[in-house]
Amino acid sequence: MRLGRQRGVALLVAIVIFAIATTVAAAVTYNKAMSARRAAATFTLEAALQAGMAAEALASIALEDAGSKTQINTIQDWAQEQPPLEIPDTGIWIQARVEDLGGRFNLNSLVKWENNDFIEDLHQLEVFRTLLTSLDIDTRYADLLLDWIDPNIAPYQSGGGEDTLYLSQAPPYRPPNTFITHTSELLALPGFGRENYQKLAPFVTALPNDEKVNVCTARGLVLDAVLNEHTNQYADEEFLAKQREKGCWPDRTTFLAGGQNAANKQLVQELVEEKSRWFRLRTQVRIGTADFVLYSVLYIESPKNTIRVVQRSFGSE
Repeated sequence: MRLGRQRGVALLVAIVIFAIATTVAAAVTYNKAMSARRAAATFTLEAALQAGMAAEALASIALEDAGSKTQINTIQDWAQEQPPLEIPDTGIWIQARVEDLGGRFNLNSLVKWENNDFIEDLHQLEVFRTLLTSLDIDTRYADLLLDWIDPNIAPYQSGGGEDTLYLSQAPPYRPPNTFITHTSELLALPGFGRENYQKLAPFVTALPNDEKVNVCTARGLVLDAVLNEHTNQYADEEFLAKQREKGCWPDRTTFLAGGQNAANKQLVQELVEEKSRWFRLRTQVRIGTADFVLYSVLYIESPKNTIRVVQRSFGSE
């Protein structure tokens, strides 16, 4: 009986040791497989970044050439969308498109520097309201965005909101009271929502507050909003694109001639130009079955028209 018991215990010990060894082996195998996956993912991401940087270099060449001209318009090389291109002997495909951010309404322009402080720019506030109205978005978000940006902590009129409004949200947070760095900050405004953002995003940008609108590249809704005379002179996007096949249209002189209000025209002429300094490059990279999208913000530095990459982000505008 004692010998049988000993054999039973030995068998039980052997089974336990085998189970432990199997668990350890499985864990080692899993960790090695995950390490290989992480290494492959890191390598692929790095390859995508390098491909995106190659696209940045190509875009920089076109933008340097455009920067030396008196106008920046949509028939220049930088504005031409290129078909997918394979980087030789790598299996990596890229497709890139450059967009002029100077052709959008600058959200940071809702404030201006005056008397040693940033205060509301009432004209730009009205322009933004006009743009929101044309997109069927509640104009109270203009007041809310102004309070989000301006440095004071007093709500602007009845439609604004400061700490009291945002601390009542779930979860609570505070407005930054400084310039925004990305248009997605609009989503932090209470109730703004994804639907409104998708409608507004193609027409707005977040640049230094004194940047002007390039009338040669701006969308029709932006041109009408900037003119701020509640007309639809440029609402026909097809007609606008047709006119721009020949170059800049409307040029600054033609655009300003469209306004009838002399006082308003004086304000508008300080806000528009025919040049741009800020651009966004969207690069789509495919490596095997993996797709990456790199967004790069490019800036033309004067006086040598040197191109500087200001911001990069993967997968989100």
